[in-house]
Amino acid sequence: MSHTALVRTLAIAAFALCLVVVVLGAYVRLSNAGLGCPDWPGCYGHLTPSGAASDAATVTTPMAGRALDVGKAWREMLHRYAAGTLATLIIVLAAITAIWRRERIVALGYTAALTAVVLLQAILGALTVTRQLKPLIVTAHLLFGFTTLSLLWWLALTLWWRGGAGIDATAAPLRVTRTTAVLGLCALALQIALGGWTSSNYAAIACPDLPTCQGSWWPKADFQSAYVLWRDLDVDYTGGILDNPARVAIHLTHRLGALGATLCLLLAALSALRLRHVPHAHPLQQFVADEAAGCGQRLARLFFLCFAAIDGNVYPRRLATRVDNHFADIGEADPRVTQFARDHGADLFAQRFGYAVPMVLSCPWFHHENSP
Repeated sequence: MSHTALVRTLAIAAFALCLVVVVLGAYVRLSNAGLGCPDWPGCYGHLTPSGAASDAATVTTPMAGRALDVGKAWREMLHRYAAGTLATLIIVLAAITAIWRRERIVALGYTAALTAVVLLQAILGALTVTRQLKPLIVTAHLLFGFTTLSLLWWLALTLWWRGGAGIDATAAPLRVTRTTAVLGLCALALQIALGGWTSSNYAAIACPDLPTCQGSWWPKADFQSAYVLWRDLDVDYTGGILDNPARVAIHLTHRLGALGATLCLLLAALSALRLRHVPHAHPLQQFVADEAAGCGQRLARLFFLCFAAIDGNVYPRRLATRVDNHFADIGEADPRVTQFARDHGADLFAQRFGYAVPMVLSCPWFHHENSP
């Protein structure tokens, strides 16, 4: 396995594990197990909840006023175990990219930033417990969790499509799409933050009905108290401490934010759809986009692209022969595909999966109607 392939595998594994950590974190929150182990990094002074349960002192002497609940403790510790494994995997990823820095597989600054984010995330996880679920810390913990997930996903995509040519970067529609994409990203991040604030203040059920709230379109709401970011350190926030009008204000803000985020993301999506008319920077992209006609040919080209990516080191003429053979079971091969394999085989192998995206764009709702 090449160094690039190894780093790509580690990045994909880290992303998958990070997704598990995020889901476990949500499960811990929803099951009210955030303080299942009120100390950190252990659980009632032990490495596992089972060890804590077998300790007579733990059973008879609650910690921080909380008796041991083995079920909640296990949910919290499984989240910590997964998060610790993720942090270790990211540190290993950063270390090997630093060792192989001459190959320029990944920018050192990127992996260093990723390591810093995951370490900060660990600190926030500890503070979430030791500060008894303070809303500002819980929300920051959520945001940095999604930041870690996004950075790993970006890294995995970068390594997977490495070397692929994109659309013409000088095209005006691309600049507009970038602007709307950034706007959508900011709106999404703000909405996630509002969601974290709603959850950490236990305001999710302040409005049990939809689209109204407590039978009114605009019930009594206390926005001034709703967004006090920092309160006393010794307050236990389990169950929330805000009055109902403040929780209503938080919930209403979250609903309005959802509408705004939806509009921004729709705008970004519509702007991205305009790119189907932008000239592509590589003949394979234009070939797939302009020549695809009918489900059978689109399926054939999908197999063709996958085959080119898998058999990355075969000679172009051999690839063309195998394309003919591979298409035998799904219908007659398009001779243009075979000829294209002969003419552009070297590029196919160099670009690998980077051109699978235009294959998706060749479906009817993304079809290029006009060739440049």
